[in-house]
Amino acid sequence: MSEPLVRRMREFGTTVFATMTKLAVETGSINLGQGFPDTDGPARMLERAVEAVRDGFNQYPPGPGVPELRRAVAEHREKWYGLAYDPDGEVLVTVGATEAIAAAVLALCEPGDEVIVFEPYYDSYAAAVALAGAVRRPVTLRVDAGRFTFDPAELAAAVGPRTRAVLVNSPHNPTGTVFNRQELEAIAEVCRERDLVAISDEVYEHLTFDGVEHVPLATLPGMRERTVMISSAGKSFSVTGWKTGWICAPAPLVAAVQAVKQFLTFTAAAPWQLAVAYGLREEMDWVNGLRADLQAKRDRLIAGLETAGFGVLRPAGTYFVQTDIRPLGFDDGLELARRLPELAGVVAIPTQAFYDNVSRGRHFLRFAFCKKDEVIAEAVTRLRHLSSGSTL
Repeated sequence: MSEPLVRRMREFGTTVFATMTKLAVETGSINLGQGFPDTDGPARMLERAVEAVRDGFNQYPPGPGVPELRRAVAEHREKWYGLAYDPDGEVLVTVGATEAIAAAVLALCEPGDEVIVFEPYYDSYAAAVALAGAVRRPVTLRVDAGRFTFDPAELAAAVGPRTRAVLVNSPHNPTGTVFNRQELEAIAEVCRERDLVAISDEVYEHLTFDGVEHVPLATLPGMRERTVMISSAGKSFSVTGWKTGWICAPAPLVAAVQAVKQFLTFTAAAPWQLAVAYGLREEMDWVNGLRADLQAKRDRLIAGLETAGFGVLRPAGTYFVQTDIRPLGFDDGLELARRLPELAGVVAIPTQAFYDNVSRGRHFLRFAFCKKDEVIAEAVTRLRHLSSGSTL
């Protein structure tokens, strides 16, 4: 029998996250690879989900999402960003942000259309573009003044006659950068001038540090009408397993995405939707506390990584720290990621997995700090073996 997997998906095997998590389990290593917290979200929000199950909200909810959540999302957008969305037509609930991204790309891109992505990119972006039969055009984020950024000229040059969309992620996974207004305006200018749709992944919107502001792309002039704004509850409320996300966009764009989404999952689980509606309205103080806690965790992990000999890039948001492995005498992140369990009993993610041009990310490793303090402390202790030249 010939290869059963369709050609456009053959470059996508097991995700790097599954591979490295499996390695962590097999070796008993601390997993600072996959980005999920090891503590739960706000207790009352969790109880609200339990109450919804017990109260019988266990059948199909409406395809666009439970009205209560759609209203809560619209209220949240207006309160935090001054963006007014009609909950009946401009908000769509999805099974996490990953489905929202995939459905948006499938809905808005024809085969052969080009989609600009900023590399390194979250791995589902490339898969979504391939599923649509579209072509990805990477614009590389490079380190400048201690942070990842892009050259506006490279972005403009990446746009061609078949370009349909720009996939934007800020706060950015895996680099931890948060695009500033100048960078966002460069993206917006290209979108306006070349009539492009912006698909904006903002799942880390509330997890920024050191007073850095998250600015939604849709708030810039001329961008609300061409932006599919995506977020979710998973990161803000530490409930990644709930897979409850949403898009906000003009009604024609929402209708297009819903036309695809209804044949992917049809709808998302009702109990989580009701609980997230509660969270958006009542638990934002908890989210503010989470942000402060994550900033402290970030700082502890950075200090440990620097002591271990890594070059460290200080993230302005997300769960992740990018490190340069060259000061330790390594130049291949994939090789070091495979050896790190043996050398230090810790698992990280090789950032090169998120590049089209692998050589540009070969010397980076990504570590997650969304873990308990004692887990970070033990990981830091183990990583010291790298600088001492010994192994566990």
